[in-house]
Amino acid sequence: MCPSDGEQVFTPEESSLVFGAAVSNFTFLQFSDENNFVIDQRGHNTWIKGEASTFLTPNDKRLLLNTIVKKINYSEEGVIVENEDGTCIQADYAVCTFSVGVLQHETVTFEPKLPEWKQTAIEMFAMGTYTKIFMQFNETFWDPDTQFYLYADPISRGYFPIWQSLSTPGFFPGSNILFVTVVNRESYRVEKQTDEETKAEVMAVLRSMFPHIKVPDPIYFQYPRWTETPWAYGSFSNWPPGTTLEMHQNLRSNVGRLWFAGEHTSAISFGYMHGAWFEGRDVGSRLAGLLGKKCTNQGLGGEGCGPMKNYPVLHGTTEEEQYNIENGWTTTSFQTNGLTDQE
Repeated sequence: MCPSDGEQVFTPEESSLVFGAAVSNFTFLQFSDENNFVIDQRGHNTWIKGEASTFLTPNDKRLLLNTIVKKINYSEEGVIVENEDGTCIQADYAVCTFSVGVLQHETVTFEPKLPEWKQTAIEMFAMGTYTKIFMQFNETFWDPDTQFYLYADPISRGYFPIWQSLSTPGFFPGSNILFVTVVNRESYRVEKQTDEETKAEVMAVLRSMFPHIKVPDPIYFQYPRWTETPWAYGSFSNWPPGTTLEMHQNLRSNVGRLWFAGEHTSAISFGYMHGAWFEGRDVGSRLAGLLGKKCTNQGLGGEGCGPMKNYPVLHGTTEEEQYNIENGWTTTSFQTNGLTDQE
């Protein structure tokens, strides 16, 4: 069917651009136009502990740390979660917040198997990886007023290209900390290496960047290995070319009494922590409605409470009317300087 006059239809390639631009709009126009680096010495998890303290007591037995889930049994009667240590948890409903990477590695068994529309959605999305390699020195031998340095390797693209100083005003002056970021292919490569192998490569680049300075060895060197971490297998979800809102809705939609949440289930803030926050709140509110309690999503429009829509049969494009709350599109992304909507 051809679109009617005035109806906007995005091709799969255009849709990927729209979604990428929308994430930036939703994040920077609705929250802050600044990139903020958390420097609270208590640690970034302080606010998470604060939120948890509103419903969990100290040493609360409902909070199971260092517990590995191996199997999830779900049916029309409820959900049973089996753990590696032989324990199990039974509930009327369950929320699965495993990353796309964990779901793709099939480290957790689902019984029965997830329906084809759900498995297809899991398989089509990808995990992006940012690897930040941190070094601390006994002095700040670089300009303390310069925050970023860029390096362009003459042979290999993406070879330790972006360097950032934390020893600058507004961060940790006098900390003598410098870090370099690699992504994707380079992330997989360095995360398979030892610290010493990576340190040798990093220091060779750094010394070539400061040829007139005797660059000392770092007194501290560390970096995460997200691609090797079994509870993550990557840093955040990524939408490949050709993605439509229907495909993503299948990723976020519940399968009976088994629900899904996380940054990857957010259509408007995937890849960001606030995406995970809002998706968790949304699912929690929907389950509250199913349990006969107040559903705070009412008033948002669409089917804000109860089961989510899914698409066993996919279409090749995302039509304009599909940008709605039913598909996780909670507001407009077409904004000008965060002030007005485009006509």
